[in-house]
Amino acid sequence: MKKTILSAGLPIVVATSAWQFSAAAETDSLTVELHDVEIVANRASAKIPVAFTNVLKSDLRNSNEGRDIPYLLGMTPSMVSTSDAGGGVGYTSLRVRGSDASRINVTANGIPINDAESHQVYWVNMPDLASSLRDIQIQRGAGTSTNGAGAFGASINMITDAPSDDPYAELNASYGSYNTNKQTFRAGSGLLGDHWTADIRLSHVGSDGYIDRAFSKLWSYFGQLAYQNGGTQVRLVAFGGKEETYMAWDYASKEEMELYGRRYNPCGRYTASDGTTAYYPDQTDHFVQHHFQLLLSQRLTERLHLSAALHYTDDNGYYTQYKTDRTLVEYGLQPFMLPDGTMVEKSDLVRLKYNRNHFGGATVALNYRHGRWDGAAGAAVNRFQGNHFGQVSWVRNYVGEIDPLQEYYRNRGEKTDANVYARASYTITRDLSAYADLQYRHIDYTIRGVNDVYDWNTGSPAMLDVDQHYDFFNPKAGLNWTRGAHRAYASWSVAHKEPVRSNFTEGDPGRYPTSERMFDYEAGYFYSTRLFAVGANLYYMDYKNQLVTTGQLSDTGNPLSVNVPRSYRAGIELQGELHPVSWFDWQINATVSRNRIKDFVEYIYEDGWTNPITLNCGDTPIAFSPAFTLANSFGFKTAGFDGQLASRYVSKQYLTNSGSDETVLDPYFVTDLHAGYTFRGIVGVKSLRLGLSVYNLFSEKYFGNGYAGAGYTRGDDGKIEIYRYAGYAAQAPVNFMGSVAINF
Repeated sequence: MKKTILSAGLPIVVATSAWQFSAAAETDSLTVELHDVEIVANRASAKIPVAFTNVLKSDLRNSNEGRDIPYLLGMTPSMVSTSDAGGGVGYTSLRVRGSDASRINVTANGIPINDAESHQVYWVNMPDLASSLRDIQIQRGAGTSTNGAGAFGASINMITDAPSDDPYAELNASYGSYNTNKQTFRAGSGLLGDHWTADIRLSHVGSDGYIDRAFSKLWSYFGQLAYQNGGTQVRLVAFGGKEETYMAWDYASKEEMELYGRRYNPCGRYTASDGTTAYYPDQTDHFVQHHFQLLLSQRLTERLHLSAALHYTDDNGYYTQYKTDRTLVEYGLQPFMLPDGTMVEKSDLVRLKYNRNHFGGATVALNYRHGRWDGAAGAAVNRFQGNHFGQVSWVRNYVGEIDPLQEYYRNRGEKTDANVYARASYTITRDLSAYADLQYRHIDYTIRGVNDVYDWNTGSPAMLDVDQHYDFFNPKAGLNWTRGAHRAYASWSVAHKEPVRSNFTEGDPGRYPTSERMFDYEAGYFYSTRLFAVGANLYYMDYKNQLVTTGQLSDTGNPLSVNVPRSYRAGIELQGELHPVSWFDWQINATVSRNRIKDFVEYIYEDGWTNPITLNCGDTPIAFSPAFTLANSFGFKTAGFDGQLASRYVSKQYLTNSGSDETVLDPYFVTDLHAGYTFRGIVGVKSLRLGLSVYNLFSEKYFGNGYAGAGYTRGDDGKIEIYRYAGYAAQAPVNFMGSVAINF
């Protein structure tokens, strides 16, 4: 059994990668239990030289009070989480080693979750998914071969709950600051007729948000029907969600916060007809997403196991925005004349932007284990179709005929993504094993139609005619050595990543960016005993043609991501754990890193959009890449009581790649306190747990995310004055959450 310290109220700093307790090595290998159907080929084990962390269901359970998965994983190494609404509910995001969500591959049961075009994962579309997860594995760096978007910073591999032989029912509810609340119902039939099981979950999560008007209304579900017979198991899994959130992603400047307070939200702001400031009440985002998976696990022989899956994801939604002083022709509308003879070419309007997406495919994997060999081979093919269109629903004072939902753009993206891979670990001696992983990936991507960007050079909406093809070969190799309590490994990997949708829709035809490449070098040493464990993982991620923002604008005025020739991330991840007595554990991890773009050139425009100048900045820090992160937790568990005091430190983060100290996220240190008591022996229930969490215990005033830009003005003497501006995502001060969980 894997050595795991159970602690309450917060995702613990789980023993990672090669630092497994000696008794854990066998159970962490690619063992397949039919009762826990999974596409195991995506998973790393103790024999594979990859830096990874396993987060078990027991680690998630007591901390799952409504916050999204990025916050449940926030204590794992090199992880930084943030929330637009400031309280961990609604639109949340995460970064690993400074890499944002578009560079982190996410799968559920081996099925890609990243949006095929943007590569983003919108956790708000899957609220409370953590209540239906068996475990999560986070692989840092290139990781093992996987399906979907390229892993350029990390992979997050989620496995949903296994069928339960025993019937169960569970009710969970929580309530806290900012009217944050969650209600979850779970139930399972247990084994029926020796072959069938059924499970269901229904959840609601809501919050007013810390930021003004940044409310979230979220609903979700999970269901599975499973059949098992001998060496065969089939599961039909469905999960999804519906979300409605008020926008909070524009962020506020520090000057605005001084005037209106830290909770100020500029989204939806406009000037009413009487001259007063007002906020559009329907500045909201609406989205519905459904995932369907048919999973097969078949034991062919004692040595050979087959996993296969069919999947389909349907999602659609829109967001509504009040836009001020917009040029009408951009939206397919003609200028109009007011009764007093004034010609109006710009006006306030309300626009709606829609996505209607379809994503489906198949995966297959063969896992072989015999003697010195432990390997897997597989393939996957996925097809995506994304329909994007926009409408205008209202124009201030408009004179003339207007369709109530005037359409002003429509385009379609289509993407085919296929890969094949083979991976094997070979035991050379009793202590030494070699590892190799080869993947070939092919991508076809097209976008056709009318863009939502107006081309002032042609006096018409920009047309999209994108037809891109990519072929990537991603080899990986390494050595692993294990003897007693010692383990050491070294690996070399290659990863590639194609540009995302916005690189084409916001770029200039003929100047589209090329794909990115990364060489990932990793080496680690870990020593583990029953009393304590310590270890270190060194990494060097060397990029060629990494896409970064430089301040440069396209011909239509949109920010461009540009391939820079050379950049890198280098660091050391340190970890430790102490378990001196049965009721106490101490876990800590820290990452020290250096993240640089070589010979960075910044573009700055006069008044923000004309006459660019350039600044040669030399080697600069990569934006949103802290040089130091620390996570520390003290856990207690005895006689029904559980508690944890956990702290996170994140050093300074630059908001742009220029390295300017004028626009940064200041360092922050945040501590959370969690406590709970579980009652047992109550008639009619298996257990009753009452919990209380205090987030940001010392009320640190900090910003978790932001944006920044620059411009210049020219004085009468011709002298250039550069100015910089920024918006910040303020995070909630001390806040509380109480919870109750009843198991039947």
